[in-house]
Amino acid sequence: MPMKTRYLSVVMILIALFLVSGCSSPKKKEKKGEERENRATMSLGQMQEKVDEFVKVKLEADLSHLSEDQREMISHLIDASRLMDQIFWEQAYGPKSDLLNQLYHDPVVEFAQINYGPWDRLNDNKPFIKGYGEKPAGANFYPADMTKEEFRQFEAEDKKSLYTLIRRDKGGNLKTIPYNEAYEVKTSHAAALLREAAKLAENESFRHYLNERAKALLTDEYLASDMAWMEVKDNDVDFVVGPIENYEDNLFGYKAAHEAFVLLKDRDWSEKLDKFNQLMPQLQKSLPVADPYKQQMPGTDSDLGVYQAIYYAGDCNAGSKTIAINLPNDERVQTQKGTRKLQLKNAMRYKFEKILKPISDVLITPEQREYIKFDAFFENTMFHEVAHGLGIKQTINGKGTVREALKAYYSPVEEGKADIIGLYLVKQLAEMDELEDQELKDNYVTFMASIFRSIRFGAASSHGKANMIRFNYFKDKGAFTRDEESGTYTVNFDKMTQAMNELGEKILVIQGDGDYEAAREMVEKRGVIQDTLKKDLERLSEEGIPRDIRFDQGKHVLGLSR
Repeated sequence: MPMKTRYLSVVMILIALFLVSGCSSPKKKEKKGEERENRATMSLGQMQEKVDEFVKVKLEADLSHLSEDQREMISHLIDASRLMDQIFWEQAYGPKSDLLNQLYHDPVVEFAQINYGPWDRLNDNKPFIKGYGEKPAGANFYPADMTKEEFRQFEAEDKKSLYTLIRRDKGGNLKTIPYNEAYEVKTSHAAALLREAAKLAENESFRHYLNERAKALLTDEYLASDMAWMEVKDNDVDFVVGPIENYEDNLFGYKAAHEAFVLLKDRDWSEKLDKFNQLMPQLQKSLPVADPYKQQMPGTDSDLGVYQAIYYAGDCNAGSKTIAINLPNDERVQTQKGTRKLQLKNAMRYKFEKILKPISDVLITPEQREYIKFDAFFENTMFHEVAHGLGIKQTINGKGTVREALKAYYSPVEEGKADIIGLYLVKQLAEMDELEDQELKDNYVTFMASIFRSIRFGAASSHGKANMIRFNYFKDKGAFTRDEESGTYTVNFDKMTQAMNELGEKILVIQGDGDYEAAREMVEKRGVIQDTLKKDLERLSEEGIPRDIRFDQGKHVLGLSR
């Protein structure tokens, strides 16, 4: 058939199909879409309100000072991050498409993407999509029907590994699957992208780290790459990638979830923090606890840096967003070299301006609102991360690491330690004249306001539990008072100092003793939201104050689109 005749025939067929279809109008299609079932447990208007609780902000940055190779390198790192995002979906829920293909309405889809599943992370993981029950405590790391007793009887050397999934074989018995096997296609692709990025890296230590991390993704052996990352201090670009935190595993706290950050260094602010690295041993000795609980000296290769975050993926992007990083988590690295503590200044600034200040205008007494300051928020957050590297990593009585001894209660207790000891460190440094123009009242009142901000993450999160423990302890000790008429809170500075010291000591002793029962009692007794506070938090929602932030991010925002 001649080309022209074939072309005309195709056109005629298409016209005929269009006529047979009845020339369906756009309105009819819209109506059909509207008739599709709303799978949410609430109205679409209410779902939009849930989405709007996360104010959208742009993760943009000036990349003009970077070379073309560095910009292309960042593009590869973002592509690798997207693969970590896909893996985290599988760990938190299952294949992303399995859920999103069931949903037909924009706010429901968007809220599912914010939460990486059908469970509301800031509302105790309650389901917001019909047909789903309570979120499994072990997320998708374990079989949903597995009991704790079955796991205890399961004999496998690597069952507690950070990097294995627990599944059932054809006979229904438990088995382990290493991450590098379970996610082989995605991790192989990510490793290849890291190796391509390494070829473009201008900094030798960063190039070495990327190559080592590529190997780690393929082998689940992360120690060498963690050690290599500790040397990445002078590069303009930084990258955190892989299975890292174990917050998602609320069953045992054993399994690490995948995530990624692409970061751009703020050199001016980072230089201001250099002096604190050398003070780590002195700060460890100053902790408010008996000597046996602070005998493990932190490594002195620690790094305090300030960064602009330009991409989040996976665990760190689910629900409430991370604003600071303290890694590696490996106790071997922490003992030998310390940790790197990275402050994500742009994300921190967004949370301060759009959330913390508005909260203060509602819940902090007018006489103390002048003490709500970004510098205090920055310091409190920074020394929270410093505090993670202090205290004890190995129990003092042979129970192994603190993480192993406290199991699922490790994360809320560790976050509680970091919060309260972080504030303690600010006070110590102010008394040592190491902080310029320091007004401790700024830190105390900003700290109090930050409790309200973090409690809104819900009792299901480790950070939420940690903040509730502190709030209830402060309340019992009179560290603040609440005016019944105005519903505002006033900090009692002397009593807060005393409560801070006492709670810090209690947590450090629980960790050093590996006291699982004491940790359980602290979390379950104090990690709850009582009625008065619940009503105060509802006032914040009524005022339209966001709970957290969500990102417009990616190559298009950074001007890297091709």
